[in-house]
Amino acid sequence: MQAHRPSWYFLALLILAGEAVFILPFVLARVFRPTVLDTFELTNVELGLCFSVYGIVALLSYLFGGPLADKYPPRKLIALALWMTALGGLIYASFPSFTVLNVLYGYWGFTTIFLFWAPMIKATRVWGGSTSQGKAFGFLDGGRGLVGALFSSLGVLIFSLTMTSGLGEASLENSRASFRIVILASSGIVMLIGLLVWFFMKLDTRIERSIILERISYSQVKEVLKLPSVWLLMIIILCAYVGYKITDVFSLYARDVMFYNQVESAQVGTFLLYIRPVVGVVIGFVADRSQTTYWLLISFLISFFGALLFASGFLDSSETALFFISILVVATGVYAARSLYFAVMERGRIPLVLTGTAVGLISLIGYTPDIFAGPAIGYLLDESPGVTGHQQVFWMLAVFSLIGAVAAWYYYFLYRKKSA
Repeated sequence: MQAHRPSWYFLALLILAGEAVFILPFVLARVFRPTVLDTFELTNVELGLCFSVYGIVALLSYLFGGPLADKYPPRKLIALALWMTALGGLIYASFPSFTVLNVLYGYWGFTTIFLFWAPMIKATRVWGGSTSQGKAFGFLDGGRGLVGALFSSLGVLIFSLTMTSGLGEASLENSRASFRIVILASSGIVMLIGLLVWFFMKLDTRIERSIILERISYSQVKEVLKLPSVWLLMIIILCAYVGYKITDVFSLYARDVMFYNQVESAQVGTFLLYIRPVVGVVIGFVADRSQTTYWLLISFLISFFGALLFASGFLDSSETALFFISILVVATGVYAARSLYFAVMERGRIPLVLTGTAVGLISLIGYTPDIFAGPAIGYLLDESPGVTGHQQVFWMLAVFSLIGAVAAWYYYFLYRKKSA
């Protein structure tokens, strides 16, 4: 397998697809959170509930979509997911009611998870082979971060150029008109990436045959469930993903605590995305030269200490430099953990051919923050407006980072010696 590793452009298309599919449901809401709340006339809790609907549909999609990835080539499932997700952007651009928005997020939960998630992870494992899992997943998440940052920069540029009134006093209709252009441009690019994947992200025939099963039996599911690594990864990913969801509030923190305007707040969200590719690539190289499991533990500890910087109340609107340093610390820990949590599957002795099934089972628990994190964050922010609410959100991050660190330590302890 190692001698026939897919080419670099295979990984490049995987990276492009890996972030493009989440631009509409998540990246735009992360970078433009104040604008999304205003233009869709939502509260933080209502936006959180949209993410919850996504998470509920995603939960079932993880379970049934995992085995699907073990039966069909990744390229076909990924391209179909991109096209269907892009079509949802046309509804999103009409600024639908809260009810329709919930249905749309449910639809995106299906397109981005059932058809997409497990095939992406499996294709990345194939590219990494037996020696470069850290690099493969580091490049995947770092590259996705770069793609997200470029999408966001383009979005912020389009938004600022199309605003006809001043940024400080933009009307609702003006904001909607500008944000509609951002949504439609994003949808068009996602559709185009789907075409590139369909025609160019092809595997060697021998590799493709070796990673596809005719059928998935119950005994194979039981085989996966017996692995300690699968159960530990459920906890590790759950804790790391809570951290990732909490990075959504940085642009809102910039507005509520640092008193930035809409474009400046969006620029903070974009700055965050530029940290991700650097962290992903660096941690990938470092982890492959030592142990991915060790660096996963370090990532959680960094995230824990970064969370304390925000939760302790050191920051106020005059501490601009400290604000960006604190973002840097939290983002380094969160993105490093995110880059590595699937990279440790190889060391955890999870069979490559059953990757889709394993990812489906792990994700069933690991990505439950899609259901509870949004409303929890929204509740904390709405019940205690301003600095206090944000501090409570970062205490939440500190607790989950600590639990993740304990689980990562045990994973490291169990799999210190690489299997023959």
